[in-house]
Amino acid sequence: MRVLIVEDEPRLAATLAAGLRAENFVVVAVDNGVDGLWQAAEEDFDVVVLDIMLPKMSGYEVLRQLRAREVWTPVLMLTAKDGDYDQADAFDLGADDYLTKPFSFIVLVARLRALVRRTAPQRPIALTAGTLTLDPARKVVLRGDTAISLTPREFGLLEFLMRNKDTVVTKTEILHNVWDAHYEGADNIVEVYVGYLRRKIDIPFGTSTIDTVRGVGYRLESRG
Repeated sequence: MRVLIVEDEPRLAATLAAGLRAENFVVVAVDNGVDGLWQAAEEDFDVVVLDIMLPKMSGYEVLRQLRAREVWTPVLMLTAKDGDYDQADAFDLGADDYLTKPFSFIVLVARLRALVRRTAPQRPIALTAGTLTLDPARKVVLRGDTAISLTPREFGLLEFLMRNKDTVVTKTEILHNVWDAHYEGADNIVEVYVGYLRRKIDIPFGTSTIDTVRGVGYRLESRG
């Protein structure tokens, strides 16, 4: 899942980003309302964590403009303001949830996952490609009746490919959605992980699910 954090307290933003990445979220973080509005309006996110007291543009205004533009990404407001009217204002503007500081990180993660579940009913319970099945909720991958054990990164990569099956996705798109928008590691990391996947979902079963499109990227075939 991709999450946008709009928070101007550097230590809190860094802590949130590190914690959410450890929970297998892909995180983009910005420290002001103007950049937050641009990211949320122009990029695809599963959920937004939005502070109210922000430089350049308040969280209230960011939220108001997002809903005016018909951007319906679920938004969790995160703030030190805990008055009833503050919460009412946030919900009236279109917020989906509200947490006051200090807060429990465990509760934050649980609420983010709940928001994504509630607001994305169009997502299938299980993704399929031929005899290959991936269950995002249970974190289960099957080839026929055989369970396949994947690391969190391998699972994220396979899920992204299966959500875009029969479509060529570039390495940049994969890095942006499975790793991080600002990933600065080795250039061949996508190739390495595609190789890992093939050794687990294809080679033992004599199948060929992921095609390499030279000079472009990869395509997962719906025939599996």
